[in-house]
Amino acid sequence: MKWFRRRKAEDVAPAHLPNAEEAARRFWERWFELVPVVSAALGDGEPHRVEDELRDLVSAMHPDLMFSLEQGHLAMYALVITGQEDPRLRPYTDAWIKAAPPTDMVWEFHDSVPPVPDPTEVVVNLGQVKMRLGDYRVVAQVDGDVVDVAVYHPALAELTEQQRQTMTFLPLDVTLGERLAGERLRRVETAQLEPEGTISLLELRSLVRTLAQVSDD
Repeated sequence: MKWFRRRKAEDVAPAHLPNAEEAARRFWERWFELVPVVSAALGDGEPHRVEDELRDLVSAMHPDLMFSLEQGHLAMYALVITGQEDPRLRPYTDAWIKAAPPTDMVWEFHDSVPPVPDPTEVVVNLGQVKMRLGDYRVVAQVDGDVVDVAVYHPALAELTEQQRQTMTFLPLDVTLGERLAGERLRRVETAQLEPEGTISLLELRSLVRTLAQVSDD
């Protein structure tokens, strides 16, 4: 899993942004031209060959969108484009996923980070630092229908502040899925030392899913 950060707004600086439906239409027109090159690059294990073109393609829809190329659940590859639950960006991701082609053997598409089947098997490489999500521990405090969490991993102290923030939220998104995390997690903190009474990411998933089912009944 590799997330590609958007360029700064001043670097993108489009003359204007089309409406969401037009932005989605333009994206898919260009995607169908580009997808053979993207698939070939991923098949060769060299996603960097198409990173700039994909970044420009996504930024043309809206410069604040983020995207990732991942292993698919039903297909070989997955393209995720997310507004990180920003309501300003929801019309763009809604229009994009509505216009997306159906899943086939090669590609599937998601408008938010989907939960991975087993997050404890995921390893994220940040330069020289490898972070196994199975080593994360979480303190969860339930308050009504939401949960406050403190996130700990022994390698978090080795990261920059920006990396630390990313690696605090990313495990929660891939464990719960971005939508459920946005709905049910209230306060999220990074723990400097391992707290007492921690649970695993899979235990957090079970807790939050149970809470959501009870609340929605």
